[in-house]
Amino acid sequence: MEWFTVGPEILGILFVVSLLAGFIDSIAGGGGLLAVPALLAVGIPPAQALATNKLQSVGGSFSASLYFIRRGAVNLSEQKLTIALTFVGGVAGAILVQHIRADVLRQVLPILVIGIGLYFLFTPRLGENDRQRRLAAVPFAFIGGGCIGFYDGFFGPGAGSFYALAFVTLCGFNLAKSTAHAKVLNFTSNLGSLLFFILGGKVLWGIGLVMLVGQVLGARLGAQMVLTKGQRMIRPMIVMVSFVMSCKLLYDNHGTEIYQWINMHI
Repeated sequence: MEWFTVGPEILGILFVVSLLAGFIDSIAGGGGLLAVPALLAVGIPPAQALATNKLQSVGGSFSASLYFIRRGAVNLSEQKLTIALTFVGGVAGAILVQHIRADVLRQVLPILVIGIGLYFLFTPRLGENDRQRRLAAVPFAFIGGGCIGFYDGFFGPGAGSFYALAFVTLCGFNLAKSTAHAKVLNFTSNLGSLLFFILGGKVLWGIGLVMLVGQVLGARLGAQMVLTKGQRMIRPMIVMVSFVMSCKLLYDNHGTEIYQWINMHI
């Protein structure tokens, strides 16, 4: 077990960050864009920051999932296979990422994420109502559960948006229903990868549990907004988060080159 301590004022800031991250994550995904940089900014090493982020995001995704299930937005008995394969995918991704470089995925991901945002932006009626299902339950469980779960454990950013898009396009769910189901799968893959990080002794429990409380509160508020505001709020949030996430990932990958290009042309 590795140790890292911060003062109460830093804990307070991380709590507020996790509260906001939980709210955003339960609506459109992408809460890790706030939480991970915040953890790194206070000096936490990358491996521990990722592990601790998984702990706090499990709290938020569980809170939102529980709310959706209690309100009848998700029928767990219909999603048993998808949930099981999502868990397996999340564990497999978390194990494999320790042995394979994710450089190629880092380059491709901004294009995929901005593609999701543009898809929702230019198809205003997408997810407005339930539509005919395009993929049967078993193949969807492998694609929408196992494959995206693997990605979530392996890398992570935008997984919530990928889950929601899969439910909208492949299952024909409306946007609010897709978001509710996406959060259940997000919790499942988060839990699978978290277990691996716990075994590796990378989780900072003191910081993670404080942020988990913030995530739970923020996620519950966001989940309520999903069922009350529905598509009117989810669509613009997905578009905005996708754009911001793409810019952040592009900067992480090519920040130096972008800075040099700007200096050359000013």
